[in-house]
Amino acid sequence: MRIVLGLEYDGARFSGWQTQKDGSGIQDTVEAALKSFIGESVEVVCAGRTDAGVHASGQVIHLDSPVQRESHAWVRGVNRYLPQSVSIRWAREVASDFHARYSALNRTYEYWILNDPVRSPLHDERTGWVFQALDVAAMHTAAQSLLGTHDFSAFRSAECQAASPVRELRQFDVERSGRLVRIQVAANAFLHHMVRNLVGTLVYIGIGRNPPRWALEVLAGRDRAAAAPTFAACGLYLTRVEYDRAFDLPNGSEASLPFRP
Repeated sequence: MRIVLGLEYDGARFSGWQTQKDGSGIQDTVEAALKSFIGESVEVVCAGRTDAGVHASGQVIHLDSPVQRESHAWVRGVNRYLPQSVSIRWAREVASDFHARYSALNRTYEYWILNDPVRSPLHDERTGWVFQALDVAAMHTAAQSLLGTHDFSAFRSAECQAASPVRELRQFDVERSGRLVRIQVAANAFLHHMVRNLVGTLVYIGIGRNPPRWALEVLAGRDRAAAAPTFAACGLYLTRVEYDRAFDLPNGSEASLPFRP
């Protein structure tokens, strides 16, 4: 039977989602826990392959299980074998045509920036850090100009393997909460490093290095070298993956940061 699991994890100590030869991928940890719970090896498929250092409060995976268990048993049973940094939040049985990646209709990420002259140990490996004052209004204006369906070649990494650079950006909001700045971005799908490259460009605008219209100029140029550097992974969270309502799955949750203000 096909089982869908919702995951939350702290990615700081992992080499990203994808399996690694040394077993340092989140996928390796999850599959090992599932093997202990089920009694045999299974392979899992995720909705979005997060990079090293990236976190998730709404990751979704599926697997084909040789055994049947109640939903609560999947949550409690698998969590028994997982480290404190990874947790199964919910479980559902679905039809065999469900696919965690290809059935997804929308994905949402949040990027959190600590905007403070002094670094904070309480936010280490949980947020990006910008010590210069950020103009959040200018960042939000720039973000809004990028909404819609575009060629995002200027914001994809050189290692990106996507067949097409065209994506539909459906939400791109920037807001301040005390010394923290939250960037929330949603799209049908994302290119490799796309969110972190978009954030880097907004930061350049926020510190006054470039005006808000620069974001649109970078987009139109389709040249990765013209955009800002890729921003740090530590402030990025995969928070929500949405599917057709017929699957009756939870839609994830916002990133919940301790010591927000």
